[in-house]
Amino acid sequence: MNENVQETEVAMKQLVRQKNQMVKGVFWLSASNLISRFLGAIYVIPWYAWLQPRAEEGNSLFSKGYEIYAWLLLISTSGIPALIAKKTAQYNSLNEFESSQRLFRDSLKTMAALGGIFAALMFFGAPWLVSLIDGQEELITVMRSLAPAIFFFPMMSVLRGYFQGNNNMMPYALSQIVEQIMRVVWMLLAVYIIMKVQHGSFVNAVIQSTLAAFIGVLGSLVVLLYFFREQQVKLRKKLRRSRKLVVRSKNLDMSSSFFSIIKEAIPFIISGSGIQLFRLIDLGTFNRMMSVATNQSKGNLERLYTLFSANPSKLVMIIIAFSTAISFTGLPLITESHTLKNFRELSRLVGNNIQLFLFVMLPAVFGMLILAHPLNTCFYGESNYLGISLLSWSILQALLLAGIVLTTGVLQGLSLNSKAIRYLVLGMFVKIILQFPMIVLFKVYGPLVSTTIGMGLVAYLNFRKICLETRIDARKLVKACRPLFFITIVMVISTLLTRSALYIFLNPDRRISSFMLLLLISFVGGSVYLFVAFKFRIADRLLGKRIERFKRWLPF
Repeated sequence: MNENVQETEVAMKQLVRQKNQMVKGVFWLSASNLISRFLGAIYVIPWYAWLQPRAEEGNSLFSKGYEIYAWLLLISTSGIPALIAKKTAQYNSLNEFESSQRLFRDSLKTMAALGGIFAALMFFGAPWLVSLIDGQEELITVMRSLAPAIFFFPMMSVLRGYFQGNNNMMPYALSQIVEQIMRVVWMLLAVYIIMKVQHGSFVNAVIQSTLAAFIGVLGSLVVLLYFFREQQVKLRKKLRRSRKLVVRSKNLDMSSSFFSIIKEAIPFIISGSGIQLFRLIDLGTFNRMMSVATNQSKGNLERLYTLFSANPSKLVMIIIAFSTAISFTGLPLITESHTLKNFRELSRLVGNNIQLFLFVMLPAVFGMLILAHPLNTCFYGESNYLGISLLSWSILQALLLAGIVLTTGVLQGLSLNSKAIRYLVLGMFVKIILQFPMIVLFKVYGPLVSTTIGMGLVAYLNFRKICLETRIDARKLVKACRPLFFITIVMVISTLLTRSALYIFLNPDRRISSFMLLLLISFVGGSVYLFVAFKFRIADRLLGKRIERFKRWLPF
């Protein structure tokens, strides 16, 4: 009897520890993602204004260059933080600290080599890559300016994965903030000097804007190396008591060679690049299919691409950042419970993960949806109703995309990478098959419709597999999530009423008025949501004791 009581106490302490780690990690990553994504969106206001009258062309050029850059970056890095985090957490849970250190060193060497390969491909292969998407000649120089960032980014991703695997998200978070600050500062200074002081070419301004990615990566590396040096001092004590079973065992070799590390990272790379792969399908097919379906001029096609893809993505990624934070934080904790076969704790952890996701995502998505009109005006300086409609669709779709990020991360933590890849490939196949018919039927909305159907299938398959593997009762989970839907409905009603009242005095078609609308409506909606969440103790249940510190600062 006493043994059962002790086991229960140990299990409860383990659950509390995991929840605290989860909340702390989510706080740091959510804060950094929110700040970095906010900076990555707010810069658009002056950047777009200074590029006038060539702003839409410049944004299209910038976006297309970044799509190719992001694709190569994902191939070379997207799986690495997740792989390093998972393996580090796995070895640490087995007291194999020396093994995790060796994994880190080998991965760093591998990523240095990969960075060189993909940087060379980006620089020397730019003409070929541009020809694949039917892009203009200026895009070649834009893409080449991104090559230095690709060289250093893979090594930076190894360092971030190392901290993630050790459940220390602060260095990861601070590196993201510094990276974005330095990138945005360089970008805005360069564009202002070129366009307003020198009255130069908008193409040169876009080139400097993409080169800013390299400046940001350098700043991030400095932050990570500083914290890495501190981490090594603390690690020496753990290394003295580290077991060495994995290091010594030939059968359990830790992927010390170049090719074995790449082989193990491939599933993470494919599953981690899901959203970008869907966007690449749009990049490679939109102009060609739209020209057949609508007979639009090339100039109009560039404008439509900006409205449906380039403009919304900068705002929508703010929402997806939340799910990325939850997914990255939960990965090592899920891996730890799975490795130790603590299935009860695993089920609770994954269920809490999903509820925490909805707690953050539901108000973010529906709040931004209500604010779509003033958002579009504030950031892009005009009341383009087609742009507002496309932005609204993209915001709703973001809930689906964010869900895929979260569920894919859970499958990775459960060592079900092959399933995640199969589901993703199936969703992409559906997207490709439906792309042209949807464009014929819905024109510029077509790519959004095909993406929604394809990714909806991926999200459903991911969730179903998670429920089977973690033994989560889907009905109980839905019941546990009902309060989250309730407080979201209350928030939506309050924000709609506030918006209707403010529209009497403030015009959403003007930039300054739109900015004031964003501040006032966001404040009301956020306050109502937090008030109801704390009043019914929903936040306490999901976030644990750490939320008490935050509650002291609230007036209710």
